[in-house]
Amino acid sequence: MASIKANARKVICIGRNYVDHVRELNNVQPSQPFFFLKPPSSILPPGSGPILRPKGVTLHYEVELALVIGKEVRDLDANDEKGAMDAIAGVWSFSGLQWWRLTEAGYCLSLDMTGRNVQDEAKKKGLPWSIAKGFDTFLPISNYIPKASIPDPHKVDLYLAVNGQLRQSDNTDLMIFRIPRQLSDISKVMTLETGDLVLTGTPKGVGPVSVGDVMKAGIRVDGKELETIEVEVKEREGTYEFRET
Repeated sequence: MASIKANARKVICIGRNYVDHVRELNNVQPSQPFFFLKPPSSILPPGSGPILRPKGVTLHYEVELALVIGKEVRDLDANDEKGAMDAIAGVWSFSGLQWWRLTEAGYCLSLDMTGRNVQDEAKKKGLPWSIAKGFDTFLPISNYIPKASIPDPHKVDLYLAVNGQLRQSDNTDLMIFRIPRQLSDISKVMTLETGDLVLTGTPKGVGPVSVGDVMKAGIRVDGKELETIEVEVKEREGTYEFRET
């Protein structure tokens, strides 16, 4: 939704939050939530066009459950599950004999697109990953999913297929760090604000896509499909071309 992109002041991504994903990339499992940022300009709302692969970039997909933060969160206790869930519920006001939602909050499906070769070089040289994660169109999202549609965000099925071939399929109950711990660690460093997005990590099965490939990702609860993303990969025009330095 355009409103999700317009309202997102920042996008915080939890990395290495599924054991098998950590292993497939030969990474070290973190002892506490590890997170990084993507710019809101990377958000690609539904129906806004293709993912654009910059020249020289090895493009990887990562399907994730995203939280749409509904109110300010600061110094949340890691054991405060109610506080974490309230952060996703948004702010309500009672007027005219009924409740009105003042802020939109809940969930959406997301694809954390990554320039893997760009990231690998940055990791090798001890540099930030901002370029690898931050290109325009590198964060396709679904339509907004109301909080009531997902009774337990730790019991959600995520999947992604490329050209009809299933590549990722796992449940969020495999998260290493659950959502209250994620929001706690983030909010102790930076205040979560209304409209911010938090990507909760990707399961195993990440891999490359090429120009012309079509990805379809989905999110299910108790077998019911809530939302999907279907998006094609096209070549990005312009002067940028990644070269190892």
